[in-house]
Amino acid sequence: MTIEEAERTRQPGPATGWAALRPMLLRLHFYAGVLVGPFLLVAALTGLLYVFTPQLEQHFYAHELHVPASSQSQPLAEQVRVATSALPAEELEAVRPAPSPTDTTQVIFEDPENRASYFRTVFVDPHTAEVRGVLETYGSGQALPLRTFFDQLHRNLNLGDPGRVYSELAASWLWVVVLGGLVLWVTRRRSRIAAMFKPQVRGSRRRRVLSWHGSVGLWIALGLLFLSATGLTWSTYAGANIGELRSALAWETPSVSTDLPRPAAGDVGMDRVLAAADAHGLSGPVEITPPGDGSAYRVQEIGRSWPTQQDAVAVHPGSGEITASLPFADQPLVAKLSRWGIDAHMGLLFGWVNQLVLVVMAVALICMIVWGYRMWWLRRPTRGFGKSPERGAWRRVPNRILVPIGIAALGIAYALPVFGVSLLIFLVVDSALGAISRRRAAA
Repeated sequence: MTIEEAERTRQPGPATGWAALRPMLLRLHFYAGVLVGPFLLVAALTGLLYVFTPQLEQHFYAHELHVPASSQSQPLAEQVRVATSALPAEELEAVRPAPSPTDTTQVIFEDPENRASYFRTVFVDPHTAEVRGVLETYGSGQALPLRTFFDQLHRNLNLGDPGRVYSELAASWLWVVVLGGLVLWVTRRRSRIAAMFKPQVRGSRRRRVLSWHGSVGLWIALGLLFLSATGLTWSTYAGANIGELRSALAWETPSVSTDLPRPAAGDVGMDRVLAAADAHGLSGPVEITPPGDGSAYRVQEIGRSWPTQQDAVAVHPGSGEITASLPFADQPLVAKLSRWGIDAHMGLLFGWVNQLVLVVMAVALICMIVWGYRMWWLRRPTRGFGKSPERGAWRRVPNRILVPIGIAALGIAYALPVFGVSLLIFLVVDSALGAISRRRAAA
């Protein structure tokens, strides 16, 4: 009798509670792992390549980023004038004054092709006002071309917006796979609780592989759930829904008001604006955004390591006075959590410690995916033993459990559209395979 015939003729008795739910969860975990595993593997590998790009950036672009220290310095206005002369046809976006005597000033211009989040940046020696280079930069972190390449590789495989579906698919399913595997591993029968945390080095090959897969997953589960949640905030479809929810609940990240009651007469210039912000307590690297019609300068701290420095002030262009301020400490908790979550996901929050943790999680996730496929290979039907979890296990789940699960799944599918569409595809494919197997068995 074949496996499919056995499934067709099996007459399962009534089951309740966890005994009914476990086979369904096992099948979901199995198929999600097999089918989404390649996307998770690519995300882990590309994320691993990205982790140390900030250090590589400092090395490969040392000429543009760094200068010899000197006691002499040129006015910030002169540095901006020289940078503007280098790109006379482009509009000034912002200025990042040199934060130390060995750093350059970054004068940021709008991207000539109007690509979102892309800029052209002129790097100026603050001591001589010499242009050290002009490079394309990306995002609020001013990523240079090397880091931008690996950032986009991780985000969308350098395929643009269509490629972002891959990363959203991985982030949408990662938390499902992790939670499902966590429940299955914790509820597994064992003689000692400690066995959950310690991989086995003895026993059959499959038992050893399962032990490593489960115990390592238990150790890194919290970190993977964090990466899934923060990754979804950047995604195309789920990210839009998350943004709408934050807006509806007034959880958006606030910005300092630069509105003025009347247009300013004259302009005190960036040097006085920077001095006013410094006198107000802003320190470290800052970014100065020039005023528009009827608005003030905005000066924003851009330090993203711990403790986070993200205070902002508005400076009147006519008088150089502070017109508004927004300390990071006064921002809503959700806005702070969002800032910290993004920075931790990028490896910026705690410096090299943050980067090391990301490396460990990426390597562990890669190993877990490989172990998962290895378990399937050891159980493949052609070896004469084992099989994938039984088809149709959901029919044994009582309605009082199945109905709430279905309602929750619909809600999650609405909030995470890529998850919903891929889940529907999985169900259709699984049903089609079941129908084919039954037809063959009947023939």
